[in-house]
Amino acid sequence: MTINEKQDNIIDELSIFDEWLDKYDYIIQLGKSLPLIDEKYKLDENLIKGCQSRVWLHAEMQDGKLIFTADSDALITKGLVSLVVEVLSGSTPQEIASADLYFIDRIGLHSHLSPTRSNGLASMIKQMKMYAIAFSKIK
Repeated sequence: MTINEKQDNIIDELSIFDEWLDKYDYIIQLGKSLPLIDEKYKLDENLIKGCQSRVWLHAEMQDGKLIFTADSDALITKGLVSLVVEVLSGSTPQEIASADLYFIDRIGLHSHLSPTRSNGLASMIKQMKMYAIAFSKIK
């Protein structure tokens, strides 16, 4: 499945909810089902800078695709990182680096997050794209 197909699925899934509290609950549930980062990667060097909560992110290549695992100490943040992991994980570094993540605006997430959470989400995406750029240079 392409990055855009994954984004469209998330847009469809969240469109069934009229209230933002229901969308938040759904995002929190996604976070609870996030494949957890291995404890050995829960290091300070894997913490995303710019997040109010602690968010660990690990990336590794498998068969030419970048696989992300993550965790957070905050429920909503864990849900947010799970959304981005769901969209980007399993794609090539080139696809990730050039991806336009339109789903965030289409589901109205930016306008419903506090400025600190919004900055944290941007930091997560930036770090994932930086991993993609770094891995695309490794052959």
